[in-house]
Amino acid sequence: MKEKKDSSKKDLFRTLGVWLLLFLGALMLLQFLNTGGGERTISFSEFKKELDRGNVDRVTIVEKEIKGLFKDQISVEGEPVLRFKTYLPYEDPDLVREMVQKGVVVVSKKKQVFWEIALGYLPWLILLVLFWIFMARQFQSGSNRAFSFGKSRVKVLQEDRPKVTFEDVAGVEEAKEELKEVIEFLKNPEKFRRLGARIPKGVLLLGPPGTGKTLLARAVAGEAGVPFLSISGSDFVELFVGVGAARVRDLFEQAKQHAPCIVFIDEIDAVGRLRGAGLGGGHDEREQTLNQLLVEMDGFDTSEGIVVMAATNRPDILDPALLRPGRFDRRIVVDRPDVKGREAILKIHARNVPLADDVDLETIARSTPGFSGADLANLVNEAALLAARAGRSEVKMADFEEAKDKVILGIARKSMVLSEDEKKEIAYHEAGHVMVSKFLPGTDPIHKVTIIPRGMALGATQQLPLSDRHIYKKSYVLNQLAVLLGGRVAEELVLGEGSTGAADDLEKATELARKMVCEWGMSEKLGPATFGKVEHEVFLGRELGLKRVYSEEIARLIDEEISRIVREAESKAREILTKNIDKLHTLAEALLQKETLDKDEIDEILGFKKKEKAAGSVSLSEDKAES
Repeated sequence: MKEKKDSSKKDLFRTLGVWLLLFLGALMLLQFLNTGGGERTISFSEFKKELDRGNVDRVTIVEKEIKGLFKDQISVEGEPVLRFKTYLPYEDPDLVREMVQKGVVVVSKKKQVFWEIALGYLPWLILLVLFWIFMARQFQSGSNRAFSFGKSRVKVLQEDRPKVTFEDVAGVEEAKEELKEVIEFLKNPEKFRRLGARIPKGVLLLGPPGTGKTLLARAVAGEAGVPFLSISGSDFVELFVGVGAARVRDLFEQAKQHAPCIVFIDEIDAVGRLRGAGLGGGHDEREQTLNQLLVEMDGFDTSEGIVVMAATNRPDILDPALLRPGRFDRRIVVDRPDVKGREAILKIHARNVPLADDVDLETIARSTPGFSGADLANLVNEAALLAARAGRSEVKMADFEEAKDKVILGIARKSMVLSEDEKKEIAYHEAGHVMVSKFLPGTDPIHKVTIIPRGMALGATQQLPLSDRHIYKKSYVLNQLAVLLGGRVAEELVLGEGSTGAADDLEKATELARKMVCEWGMSEKLGPATFGKVEHEVFLGRELGLKRVYSEEIARLIDEEISRIVREAESKAREILTKNIDKLHTLAEALLQKETLDKDEIDEILGFKKKEKAAGSVSLSEDKAES
């Protein structure tokens, strides 16, 4: 490492020396041009001969040195071409008088001493020093590297830095198991070489945003005790053509200097998109960068101890050449954690947070389905901020509940003024969701209902399934449709008409019914088939829309089936609410008084025994204002 620093210093001084020589050369050229093109030394006798001929135009006398210009050496434009210089061999007091008589312009100067000459060059010296300082700072600056566009902006974390280990990573146990092989290779490569085994050159981490892909890569480097070279995919592409490819070459050169090491490319889809799909043609800067990356990954040997890791949440848009064996030949899925993983992640993030005795991380994990590691870290931080704002020394369970509502729904809009009629309408709407969910078998248990406006929602009902769901049965989906439509049905039964507050529920219900018919094959009339094909635009990296691959007759049947499914769910909700209209009034009145009810209060109001224990994931039904 010391040799590398010495080498970089030598390169710096060598470069600055070149610039110094260029600067001095320019200064000498400028002085040469100011002298009019140079001087010619002649003898004193030749000077006297030209003076007698009347050919001397002007002279400058400095002690015994005479500089001047002959008349026949003046160009047509009146500018001097070549000056002469001679020296007086003896004192001649009549020489000046003779030159004046012949019309020669005579100028006399005093000879300058050393300090006067140095003073004349002082401004140039100051400029040179300032130029040196400026260039030194530019070359030493990490963010303003002058003339080093081809250098990769890689961040190098050495093994002696505070490191992340697998103890700091939770919820991705399967991914950790697969990566232990890479760690073992970096620690003891001879163990694999003896058996002729070849470690994967590249490891691609796939998963949604916030699931800990970058943290996992740093943990691998920390466990192996090797340097960690990190760079973002967008850091390769620059304004100038060819810079991306040059930076890729420089990245792998640095990797060879730090070997054994881990090279981590975050968001590799920025340079690894499918080639030939660009809007401006196939030969662009991004594709040149990708080509160089492919070449470099083929060019190094795994025996050098370099492992390339990359992360992306869009593996579907990556170039196939990047994913073939010999490049990123191992793909590891880093998905959102399950309930046990969420609890483990919460314990890691709560290590430095003083928790009150009533805090149950298991309950919090059950009530946060679909949360990624980043979401859970944000949840713990929000709870700590709420406790600090209240002036408490510990974080309570109520802080976590409030933080969870804030993350899911948004901050409570307590300053929002609602009329009594609006509050009543929202209360009956949310009570309708709760009633259908409680009286319909097979639905998720109710966790909380509120009519306090949060974010864009004027009220919300939270359901907590008994476990994490990965597959949904048809009966479950139909029940969810009935729960979604329960709010609008309650408004119609009690208030006589519906409102715009059910817009979000209707949108979700219609989309759910469309998926039942077009994607999940849950329509008896259309049978087990899918209708419609999602079109992808690889360069844009997103779906542009649904392509129709069916006839007009099928389209009419799809619309009829969607309408039928939604209507049947509405009838089911209406039947439940009509039979239990008294309890609907009671629940709505309680909501108007308390504004927020938890599951125990709801069971007490409706006369249910405590049979349910909320666990798993959250589904929401929101009463939204018309935008």
